[in-house]
Parts: sequence; structure tokens; C-alpha cells
Amino acid sequence: MNYIKDVFGAVKSLAIGMRRTLFYFVRPKEIITQQYPDEMPVIAERFRGEVVLMHDENNEHACTGCTACELACPNGSIKIVTKFDISPEGKKKKAIDTFVYHLEMCTMCNLCVEACPTSAIKMDTAYEHSVFDRNKLTKKLNNEGSKVRSGVE
Repeated sequence: MNYIKDVFGAVKSLAIGMRRTLFYFVRPKEIITQQYPDEMPVIAERFRGEVVLMHDENNEHACTGCTACELACPNGSIKIVTKFDISPEGKKKKAIDTFVYHLEMCTMCNLCVEACPTSAIKMDTAYEHSVFDRNKLTKKLNNEGSKVRSGVE
């Protein structure tokens, strides 16, 4: 008796599914599925995609190399290599040599952005990170020849 009851239940479930399929077949404009990548999704402004170091038009940034972001990162996604620049007055000043970001390890927790005292980094809304070579997920965020913006201490 349970076998016949299961068969009728399966046929009823199949009919419900087919009715929904036919509904969308005759009304294709009501389908809510996005046809990615033909239709690009609308990304929310607060979406956290990856960390970026912001540069201005003069190739200057606000990162002083304080390593607050590196210390705040819970899994070591950020590595800052610093150097000492000599100012025109002859003083040594700490500056970043390389800002290394390991996207493959990042959890997009935003703690590095919140820890940055000069607001030099932010979370970008880039979301397509698929690559065949894992090494491409390790990025150097500072541009070649960039320097600290004057007035940032």
C-alpha cells in the first residue's frame, strides 16, 4: 500500500514541477535567473571584492608603510615591504617598497581598511577572480614609481 502511495506522491510532485516549467516556458520575461556572463549582475556599492591601494593622477598614494593593515589582517593576506627614503632635508623617512596582496588568502573581512590610519586602501567591487594560475592572485598594489602624497604622515 505504501508503494502505491509513494508512486502517486511522485507523480503529483512531477506534475507540480512540470506546471512551473510550463509557466516559465510561456512567460519567459518572468524568469528571474540572470544569464551570466551575457548579463552582468548589478553589484552593490558595499560589496567587498578585493583590496586596492588608491593612487591619484600624479601616481601618489597615502600609504605610509605603517603596517597597521598587515597587523590587522587575520590570515596574512597583506605583506608590506618598507624602505627608507631620504628627504631633501636629509632625514630618513619610511616608505613602502612593495605592497603585496594575496587575494587567494583574503577573506574580504575589511579589517585592513578599518585599521588604515590614512585611508590609503579600500575594498573594490571587482568580483571576477577566476584564474588558472594561482600565482596571478598575488598582486603588487603600489604602482611602479609611486610615492607617498605630500602632507600624509
